[in-house]
Amino acid sequence: MKTNDNNSNNTLTDTPENRTKKAAEKPSGDSQRIEATSKRIRPGRIVLHAFLILGSICMFGPFVWMLLSSFKTLPQLLTHPLSFLPDPFTANNFAEAWAALPFGRAYFNSIYITILIVVGGILTTAMAGYGFARIPFKGAKYLFAAVLVCQMIPKQVTLVPFYQLMSWLGWVDSHLAIIIPGILMNPFGIFLCRQFIRSIPKELEEAATLDGCSRIRIFFQVILPLIRPGLGALGVIIAIDAWNNFLMPLILLNSTELYTVPLLLAQFQGQFGGVNYGLIMAATSLSTIPMLIAFIIGQRQIISSLASSGLGGR
Repeated sequence: MKTNDNNSNNTLTDTPENRTKKAAEKPSGDSQRIEATSKRIRPGRIVLHAFLILGSICMFGPFVWMLLSSFKTLPQLLTHPLSFLPDPFTANNFAEAWAALPFGRAYFNSIYITILIVVGGILTTAMAGYGFARIPFKGAKYLFAAVLVCQMIPKQVTLVPFYQLMSWLGWVDSHLAIIIPGILMNPFGIFLCRQFIRSIPKELEEAATLDGCSRIRIFFQVILPLIRPGLGALGVIIAIDAWNNFLMPLILLNSTELYTVPLLLAQFQGQFGGVNYGLIMAATSLSTIPMLIAFIIGQRQIISSLASSGLGGR
C-alpha cells in the first residue's frame, strides 16, 4: 500500500509546472562550462600567457619587418627605415636579387645536400641509438658519455684538425666534406634516438626474436615504425641545421658553383648590403622562407617528440 501511495504522490507532483521549476533550478550545460572555464582562468595564467604572447611578438616581429621591407622601394627605406607597411608595394627586389647572383644553383646545392644529410643522418643516428639502447657491450656507458661530450665541444675548436682531415681525404672544395660529416657526426641525434628506443617495451623485440627475426630485421621492421614520429621531428631539426650551415661551407668551399644559400647570401651582403637594403632584405627572405615553412609544418611534432623522447625515460 505504501508503494502505491508513493507512486501516486510522484504522479501528482510530476506536473508540467513542477518539471519547468526543476529545469530552471538545474544549471544548464553552458553555465557549467562557463563556471569551469572561470575556475581554470587564474591571474597567474593570464600573466604567463601575456609574457608568452609578448615574447612571440618580439621573436617573430623582426622577421615580419624583414619580409615587408623586401617589398619596399629604396627611397622609402632610406627616408623612413622604421616604417612598417610598404608604400608603394613592389616585388622588383626579389627579381633583382634572384638575377644578381646564381641563387638557383645555390638553392639546388642546399636542397640536395640537405636531403642527403637528412636521409643518411636519420639512418645512422637511429642505428647508433639502437645500439646504445638495446645491444649491451663492454664500455657502452663510457662511449655514450664520449658522444655527449662531443655535443658540448664547439665546432670552432676542431676546425683546424677537421680541415686537415678533409684535405688529406681530398674533399676540400667538394660537397663530400659537408655531406659525409653531416651524416656521421650528430651526437644530439644519437642521444634522441636512444631515448626514443628506450621508451619501447623490450617484450616486442623478445617476441620478434622468438619468431626468428634477426637484429637487422627487428631494427627495420619493429623499431623504425615505432619511432617514426620522433624520426620525423629529428629530420626537421637536421634539415634546419644543414640548411643554415655556414661555417663549414665557408672554410671548405672555394668554387662559386658549389656555394650553398647561406654562403651565397654572405657574398650578396658584401656586394649590395651597403647600397640597396631592399635587395638584401629580399635575398635574406629567399634564404629563410624554406626552413621557416619546414619548421611551421613540423613544430608540433618537434615539441611533442621532445616532450616524450624519454628525457625522463626508462
